[in-house]
This record gives sequence, structure tokens and C-alpha cells, in this order.
Amino acid sequence: MFESIILFAPFIGTSIAVGLILWAAHMLLIKKWSELGSERMFSRQLAMLGLTLLGILFIIFVLPINQSSRNQLISLFGILISAVIALSSTAIISNLMAGVLLRMTKPFKVGDFVRIGGHVGRVTERGLFETEIQTEMRELISIPNTYCISNPLATIQSSGTIISASLSLGYEINHHRVEELLIEAAKDCGLTEPFVHILELGNFAVTYRLSGFLEEAKRHISMQSKLYGCVLDTLHQQNIEIMSPSYMNQRQVQEGASIIPATTRVTAPAADEVTSAEELGFDKAEQAEQLENEKLKLNKEIDRLKNTIKKASSEEDKKNRLDILEKKRADLELLEKVSNNVEE
Repeated sequence: MFESIILFAPFIGTSIAVGLILWAAHMLLIKKWSELGSERMFSRQLAMLGLTLLGILFIIFVLPINQSSRNQLISLFGILISAVIALSSTAIISNLMAGVLLRMTKPFKVGDFVRIGGHVGRVTERGLFETEIQTEMRELISIPNTYCISNPLATIQSSGTIISASLSLGYEINHHRVEELLIEAAKDCGLTEPFVHILELGNFAVTYRLSGFLEEAKRHISMQSKLYGCVLDTLHQQNIEIMSPSYMNQRQVQEGASIIPATTRVTAPAADEVTSAEELGFDKAEQAEQLENEKLKLNKEIDRLKNTIKKASSEEDKKNRLDILEKKRADLELLEKVSNNVEE
């Protein structure tokens, strides 16, 4: 009996030690940071999985069995892990690995405008296997993560973007005048640092591209439409027709008639009565971005409070800071619930 206890002592001791280490790791990596969202918790869960597998290997190494049986157990453990991966769908594993890669490279975040292949919209969710974007038509599109990393991915910077408008005008109009008028249209539209490029000298017309910097990148869809309108107004006011000289009108019109609509004054609606395309189309993306920013802000405040608690000048000061910390954690937990409801 005593010999059996001595024989199994290393195994029992190692099992207890591994269990305690895994419990401590769970408390430090998972339990202590329960207020974190699934995105920030993902790396900690992966670390916990790795520690668990490593602990199982340690327990196998100290089993009171001969070397041959130990090698067989290790081989069986490896086969089980391989079987789990092999039996799982290749697409699932590929998307999971792609999700890990997207978290490492961080090409976009929730709320960003992205163009992935032929899909354009704002990111509403970044999942382990897929990324969800919302289009300007309020459609929610789930894109597999493998598609995100295997297709060109463009992200509009939140600090600003460049919007453009292209048009063709005849050779009879001096290009210096055209450039001056187009830049004036861009300024009227509210763009900064406008510039004009001549893209092509065609057989019948010159193709121009007007570009300008927009600081509020979220409004680029509405501003694109507004830019077209400003170009129309500016050129029509100068009696410049936006059409190729090869245009043929088979309707009978008076000689010298201009195909430019008459200018009419329309009373513009009040600013608070106008609904922009972005507000209507990207409601979920906007809400998801606001929640994400609030969670990041609260997490920073929680980290700051944890550091200041150690430097408290008195017990009363420490208690006050702990109360504030608990309140911040409660606010973060509430935001997590709201965020989960939005995702559902």
C-alpha cells in the first residue's frame, strides 16, 4: 500500500499542481477580466487552451507506466487532437485561422467603411469565422474571413478621405477655365484642397476628374452626390453643357437653343429635417461603433483606476476608488449586454 502511494505520488502531485496552475491561469486570464468583450477575450481564451493542452501532456509524462505505454498515450493524444481538426470542416478551420490573422493585422475595426472584393459597407461585427458589414441600403452581409484575406480589402480612414467626380467636356472649352470652375464647385461643396486631373484626350471630348479632401469620412456617400450637384450648378451657371460634341438631338429645337435646364430657386429644408443616407443606411454600424468606443473608453478608465488604487493615500481614498472601479465595471457589463442585443 505504502509502495503504491509512493509510486503514484509524482502523478498525484503533478495533477494537483497542474490543476492549481490552470485554476490560477483561469482566474488571471478569464475570470478577472470578465468585463472584456469577446474580441479582447479571444487571445486570452487561446492562451488558456494552450495551457490546458500543455498541462495534459505534463500529466501524461509523470504517469507511473513504462516508456512504451507513455509513448502510446502521447501518440493517442496527438491523434485525438489531429482527429478533431481533421473531422472539422476545412472551411471552419480556414475561417478561424483567417479570423486570427485579421485580429493580428487589424486592417479595420467596428464602424469602419470597407470595400472587400465587390462588397462595400461599414463593419458591424468582427466574428471568429465571419465579418458582418452593413451596406447603404441597410442590408447586412456576412462575409467569410477567408474571403476577407484572399480579396483586396480597402478601408476608408476615419481621419478623412478623397471623393471624386469625373466628366467629359468638348475641346472648344479651354481647360484652364474648366479647371477653375471645377475647383470652385468643390469648394462650394465643402471640400478642402481640391485638384483637377485631365484623365484622357478622347476623339471628341476631354475627360476631367475633380477630387477634394473630405474630413468627415462618414459622410462620403452624401458628399459624393452633393459634389455632382455642385458641378452641375457651377457649369450650368456658366452656360457650359456637360455633354460630348458628338451628342445628337433628334428633337426639333430652335437654332442656338441650349440644352441646359433653367435655374430655379428651391427653398432648402432645415438641417434638422434632412435625413442623410448614412444615418438611414448605417444605423446598426453607427450604434456598434459607438458601443465599441464606449467600451474602449471604459476599459482604459478601469485600467487607470486599478493602477491608482495601489497609490491611494489612505484607506478611505482606496475605498472610494474601489467604489468607482466597481461602478465602471457595472457600466461596462451593461454595455456588453447592450452590444450583444445589437448583434442579435
